[in-house]
Amino acid sequence: MILRQDKNALRRQRAKRTSDIHGTKERPRLVVYRSLGEMYAQIVNDDKGETLVAVNTMQEEIKKLIKNKTKCEASTIVGEQIGKAALAKKIKKVVFDRNGYVYAGRIAKVADGARKAGLDF
Repeated sequence: MILRQDKNALRRQRAKRTSDIHGTKERPRLVVYRSLGEMYAQIVNDDKGETLVAVNTMQEEIKKLIKNKTKCEASTIVGEQIGKAALAKKIKKVVFDRNGYVYAGRIAKVADGARKAGLDF
């Protein structure tokens, strides 16, 4: 009998290996989470334990931008919007936390969109 791998359990193991990623006031952490249909990105200051900026595909203004787009295109838009929101709060440098996901597909699109908006990581 062939056993099926639990992909989310493997992702959590990868996330534990990279748990030393830490955001500070000078260089906060850009965290990315993806579900089957949605994409979430937030910028976190781990020293204070506060979220500075958060963007996801369920927000009304983002829903209008991603209407009739693919999930990859929506991920790029989320990256651009998180970058614009961060620059509005004078955040230019971040540490990218891919949260155990493989750096490909929608995760890479978020990173590309954030870089395109002007974030440095």
